[in-house]
Amino acid sequence: MLTILGKPTRKNGQFCDGVSRRSFLKIGGMALGGISLPGVLRAESENQSGSNHKAIINIYLPGGPSHIDLWDPKPDAPKEIRGEFNPIKTNVPGIEICELFPRMATMMDKFIPVRTISDADGRHDAYQCMTGRKFGSRQPPGGWPAAGAFVSRLQGPVNSAVPANVALMYKTGNGTWGEPGTGGFLGVPYAPFNLVGRKARSSPDNMILQGITLERLRDRVKLQHAFDTFRREADTSGLMESMDVYSEQAMNILTTSKLADALDLSKEDPQILARYGESSETFQRDGAPPMIENFCLARRLVEAGARFISLNYSRWDWHGPDGMNFPKSREEFPRLDQGLSALVTDLHERGLDKDVSVVVWGEFGRTPKINQNNSRDHWPKVSCAMLAGGGMRSGQVIGKTNRKGEYASDRPVKFQEVFATLYQKAGLDLNGTRIFDTSGTPQYLVDQGIEPMREVI
Repeated sequence: MLTILGKPTRKNGQFCDGVSRRSFLKIGGMALGGISLPGVLRAESENQSGSNHKAIINIYLPGGPSHIDLWDPKPDAPKEIRGEFNPIKTNVPGIEICELFPRMATMMDKFIPVRTISDADGRHDAYQCMTGRKFGSRQPPGGWPAAGAFVSRLQGPVNSAVPANVALMYKTGNGTWGEPGTGGFLGVPYAPFNLVGRKARSSPDNMILQGITLERLRDRVKLQHAFDTFRREADTSGLMESMDVYSEQAMNILTTSKLADALDLSKEDPQILARYGESSETFQRDGAPPMIENFCLARRLVEAGARFISLNYSRWDWHGPDGMNFPKSREEFPRLDQGLSALVTDLHERGLDKDVSVVVWGEFGRTPKINQNNSRDHWPKVSCAMLAGGGMRSGQVIGKTNRKGEYASDRPVKFQEVFATLYQKAGLDLNGTRIFDTSGTPQYLVDQGIEPMREVI
């Protein structure tokens, strides 16, 4: 793997050895390690079949955000349930959301709130948001692949310079919030190609790009010089001559500009980047940092050729004795409102809204009744998601919870139904696709009987 090193830092509240986003950027590393970039390219070459560049952006909110406080307000419920926020009208008659999302309210015709996800596992981890399956469900040998692994396996790369399945998943203090999933029974070559993470241990597989840090990514001259030096040293050592075709292709990814350009926000229009708002590099306790600029990076990675991008954003578990549910909501909601609105606006302005699907969700919801700490506890009976793009029928709400937001009173939705919808919009054939696991048993993208959400297709 190639590692771009940054300055060693440690900030209060940071986990992951105090490493911030500017402290590292791995290009070529796999989520679980143990596989070379040439192996990834070889596998994708053998299975490349996609021609249309459809894509999915999967935004995971670690910790389980409150469905009532986000996008399913209950103004007629008792005070101990409705909370401190008021609903506001949107540009779609009949749809109301929390008052802290004014930007999204003005463009609700481009969104789809899903208010009744009803099969949460109840675990504090990203697994269900990455695979659609419950962690404790029966698994095939090798385990269930993450959604992006299926996309990578079935459609292959758009081009040779950017892997099909990438992630911007920070390693978190609570480790299960930073796991983008694996290749499962498909194999490690299809696992997410994670672009952020802790500095890897030194090994012969690591290729260090000397003399460049994230602080200097904006300096195109120095960045090009570092790549040129790396390329020259590889030639001098005879490394290039000893490589097979896939190793050489891997070296091309690491020494050409396409992936680096996608990750270089200095190449973004400053006015467009400003739409997303200001990011913070401070890890939120044991969660991820609120790096809203990664929403923009996700869009840039799609344009560069990625088909599936997963990212974790901030920390949404606020029910401790400090009673931070409502103060943290006032901090986090406006930032999410701005970043998500900017992303969806960008997709529409660039003509990508029919091809790029977006999902935003957490692992479960929050108790309707506010606890003694003025916060909400874990509530797996119902949670929410927000969909956009992909040519889906937007400007509608999917599902309805009861008056107190306790459970789905109409149209319960499963995680796998959301993935079935995303797969279909990405061009995958749900009914005609089956892949044999390592035991020779046929497996499917979603469980038999699961269908896309008919309301949005």
